Amino acid sequence: MKMWKCSVCGYIHDGGEAPDKCPKCGAPKEKFLPVDEKAAEKIKRSRLTNDLHMELNSLLIQVEGIADAGIEDNLDPGCVSIFKEAKEFAVKLRQSVKAEIQTHISKEKWG
Repeated sequence: MKMWKCSVCGYIHDGGEAPDKCPKCGAPKEKFLPVDEKAAEKIKRSRLTNDLHMELNSLLIQVEGIADAGIEDNLDPGCVSIFKEAKEFAVKLRQSVKAEIQTHISKEKWG
Protein backbone atom coordinates (compact mmCIF):
# COMPACT_ATOMS: atom_id res chain seq x y z
CA MET A 1 0.00 0.00 0.00
CA LYS A 2 1.28 3.43 -0.89
CA MET A 3 1.80 6.22 1.65
CA TRP A 4 1.24 9.92 1.18
CA LYS A 5 2.50 12.75 3.37
CA CYS A 6 0.81 16.12 3.77
CA SER A 7 3.44 18.76 3.04
CA VAL A 8 1.62 21.21 5.31
CA CYS A 9 1.29 19.26 8.58
CA GLY A 10 3.10 15.95 8.05
CA TYR A 11 0.00 13.74 8.29
CA ILE A 12 0.63 10.27 6.77
CA HIS A 13 -2.14 8.70 4.67
CA ASP A 14 -2.17 5.04 3.62
CA GLY A 15 -3.91 4.36 0.34
CA GLY A 16 -3.68 4.04 -3.41
CA GLU A 17 -3.95 7.80 -3.79
CA ALA A 18 -3.86 10.88 -1.60
CA PRO A 19 -7.10 11.92 0.11
CA ASP A 20 -9.12 14.82 -1.30
CA LYS A 21 -8.16 16.85 1.76
CA CYS A 22 -5.99 16.32 4.79
CA PRO A 23 -8.03 15.06 7.74
CA LYS A 24 -5.68 16.83 10.14
CA CYS A 25 -5.21 20.30 8.64
CA GLY A 26 -7.64 20.42 5.71
CA ALA A 27 -4.96 20.97 3.06
CA PRO A 28 -6.06 20.01 -0.47
CA LYS A 29 -5.00 16.80 -2.23
CA GLU A 30 -2.32 18.68 -4.16
CA LYS A 31 -0.38 19.23 -0.92
CA PHE A 32 0.20 15.48 -0.50
CA LEU A 33 3.46 13.99 -1.71
CA PRO A 34 4.19 10.28 -2.15
CA VAL A 35 6.40 8.80 0.56
CA ASP A 36 9.43 7.06 -0.92
CA GLU A 37 9.85 3.34 -0.31
CA LYS A 38 12.69 3.68 2.21
CA ALA A 39 10.80 6.23 4.32
CA ALA A 40 7.59 4.19 4.08
CA GLU A 41 9.38 1.11 5.39
CA LYS A 42 10.76 3.14 8.32
CA ILE A 43 7.24 4.39 9.11
CA LYS A 44 5.78 0.87 8.95
CA ARG A 45 8.45 -0.53 11.25
CA SER A 46 8.15 2.32 13.71
CA ARG A 47 4.37 1.95 14.01
CA LEU A 48 4.79 -1.41 15.75
CA THR A 49 7.48 -0.15 18.12
CA ASN A 50 5.57 3.03 18.90
CA ASP A 51 2.42 1.01 19.62
CA LEU A 52 4.44 -1.24 21.94
CA HIS A 53 5.85 1.82 23.73
CA MET A 54 2.34 3.20 24.24
CA GLU A 55 1.09 -0.15 25.53
CA LEU A 56 4.03 -0.36 27.92
CA ASN A 57 3.25 3.17 29.12
CA SER A 58 -0.35 2.14 29.85
CA LEU A 59 0.82 -0.88 31.84
CA LEU A 60 3.25 1.26 33.81
CA ILE A 61 0.39 3.61 34.73
CA GLN A 62 -1.36 0.55 36.17
CA VAL A 63 1.80 -0.38 38.11
CA GLU A 64 1.86 3.12 39.60
CA GLY A 65 -1.77 2.76 40.72
CA ILE A 66 -1.13 -0.65 42.28
CA ALA A 67 1.97 0.70 44.02
CA ASP A 68 0.00 3.67 45.38
CA ALA A 69 -2.63 1.29 46.77
CA GLY A 70 0.06 -0.84 48.40
CA ILE A 71 1.75 2.20 49.91
CA GLU A 72 -1.58 3.43 51.25
CA ASP A 73 -2.39 -0.01 52.70
CA ASN A 74 0.89 0.21 54.65
CA LEU A 75 0.78 -3.42 55.85
CA ASP A 76 4.42 -3.49 56.88
CA PRO A 77 7.73 -1.79 56.02
CA GLY A 78 8.83 -4.57 53.64
CA CYS A 79 5.64 -4.30 51.57
CA VAL A 80 5.76 -0.52 51.49
CA SER A 81 9.40 -0.67 50.37
CA ILE A 82 8.49 -2.95 47.44
CA PHE A 83 5.58 -0.76 46.40
CA LYS A 84 7.70 2.41 46.61
CA GLU A 85 10.40 0.76 44.50
CA ALA A 86 7.82 -0.37 41.94
CA LYS A 87 6.37 3.12 41.71
CA GLU A 88 9.79 4.74 41.34
CA PHE A 89 10.75 2.26 38.61
CA ALA A 90 7.44 2.74 36.75
CA VAL A 91 7.74 6.54 36.82
CA LYS A 92 11.35 6.42 35.58
CA LEU A 93 10.56 3.92 32.82
CA ARG A 94 7.50 5.92 31.67
CA GLN A 95 9.73 8.98 31.27
CA SER A 96 12.15 6.90 29.18
CA VAL A 97 9.30 5.63 27.00
CA LYS A 98 8.07 9.19 26.37
CA ALA A 99 11.61 10.34 25.55
CA GLU A 100 12.05 7.48 23.07
CA ILE A 101 8.76 8.27 21.34
CA GLN A 102 9.87 11.91 21.09
CA THR A 103 13.11 10.73 19.50
CA HIS A 104 11.11 8.73 16.96
CA ILE A 105 9.00 11.77 16.14
CA SER A 106 12.08 13.96 15.66
CA LYS A 107 13.54 11.36 13.27
CA GLU A 108 10.21 11.11 11.40
CA LYS A 109 9.75 7.55 12.64
CA TRP A 110 6.09 8.14 13.27
CA GLY A 111 3.16 7.67 11.00
